[in-house]
Amino acid sequence: MKTTKQLLGAVSAFALIAMTSAPVMAQGTSAGSIIRNEVSVSYNVGNITQNAEIASDEFTVDQRVNVTVGFIGSATVVNPGQEGAAIAFDVTNLSNSIVDLDLDAALRNGTDANIGDFLIYRDTNGDRMLDATEEAAGPISFLDEVGFSATGVTVAVIVVTDISLNAANADTFDVTLTANAHAAGGVGLGAELVESAGNTSGIDTVLFDGQGDTDQARDGAFSDTGTYTVAGAVVTVAKTSRVVEDPVNGINNPKAIPGATVEYCITVANASGAVTATDVAVSDDLPFDVTYIANSTFVDGDGNCANGTPGGSVSPGTGDQGKDQVLGDLSDVAAGQTRSLYFRVLID
Repeated sequence: MKTTKQLLGAVSAFALIAMTSAPVMAQGTSAGSIIRNEVSVSYNVGNITQNAEIASDEFTVDQRVNVTVGFIGSATVVNPGQEGAAIAFDVTNLSNSIVDLDLDAALRNGTDANIGDFLIYRDTNGDRMLDATEEAAGPISFLDEVGFSATGVTVAVIVVTDISLNAANADTFDVTLTANAHAAGGVGLGAELVESAGNTSGIDTVLFDGQGDTDQARDGAFSDTGTYTVAGAVVTVAKTSRVVEDPVNGINNPKAIPGATVEYCITVANASGAVTATDVAVSDDLPFDVTYIANSTFVDGDGNCANGTPGGSVSPGTGDQGKDQVLGDLSDVAAGQTRSLYFRVLID
């Protein structure tokens, strides 16, 4: 996770001693507060104390805009074809005023074709997962009227997307969430906050944010990046055949002639470092020129199509163009493991 970066401002000596009617908070005095200072000068005339002369000055505290975004946790592990994959962020208003925060999630690194569009939801219960209630509330594009406090006000959000079936094991997708400060107080998203050009008697704006992953310091925005890491099985399938015997030569150098017995071998291998392949189902369409030998199917054999256990079934006419099918289920294929299904047929 990228360390959140902020600009830390020093409090001036004047601000420390100034008298104010508003409480001083860790994020600074509230924007729009009036700071008043009064001076009294006493003097004598002819050893007689005169009425003191009093003067005062006041000014309005300007708006200091500061927002941060932080990716929560470590890389989120997802599977090819997974829908609703979620990563969590905290968006924090460290300003001295209420702001609206425009939100944008974008792919920073990874194959765009293998990841869907991004939707952003408020994580109302803070569990870093999208539940039915949060999903029913609908996606958002901004945070409205985010308050401020001594420690900042944090809103938890979730970025959700779909992972393509074409995503491969160990693929990564880096997703950046950016929050950009806008003016609060109106209906909907207010105008983007920009640095005030001059110094007025009203509330000027000073951008105080740090540099995020894809934004610059003092631009009113901040960004951080979360990562999806794909964990998938890397399955390869191979099919071979061998002639076991024929009616002329028997088992001595048999030939593929009518009446010969042929054994088909189907291996399913999963690469090292991959995720276990589960619910492995084999479906093999038989050529019209062969006939399945009853009870000849073995499952969960090794890579040499040996040491299997009887299993599987034949399904007449259910294959492509009405071909018979040999069906069988294999046990889970872990990383670096090979399982096989093998059966025999007669050449017609």
